[in-house]
Amino acid sequence: MKKVILMFTLLLTTITFAQDKNKKANLEVDGVCGMCKERIEKAAIRTKGVKSAVWNVDTHELKLIFDERKTDVNTISKNVAAVGHDTKEIKATEEQYNSVHPCCRYRDEAVQDDHKAEKKDGK
Repeated sequence: MKKVILMFTLLLTTITFAQDKNKKANLEVDGVCGMCKERIEKAAIRTKGVKSAVWNVDTHELKLIFDERKTDVNTISKNVAAVGHDTKEIKATEEQYNSVHPCCRYRDEAVQDDHKAEKKDGK
């Protein structure tokens, strides 16, 4: 009986501590430019436990490496939304969104069109 209890305890301990130190995840984050990239990456990397955060302007994909024991995707999403950028999981409030630079207002179609035109022109 002692062996069964010991085995159960070891199994439970292993499952409890099996969190990944280098968990990888991708988030979709709205933004339109290099200033957005800097703001998004900074918000993610300032989250305790995030080791790497790289956002792609064209795909809107934020690639993350983080310590699962210290943070999770939801916490990172909250921190990104707090600086004004929507994720699929969490939307920035109007106040948070309005805090971004006017050229970064990704919800505004005119701003999106301006950035698309800049890309076509090679700027």
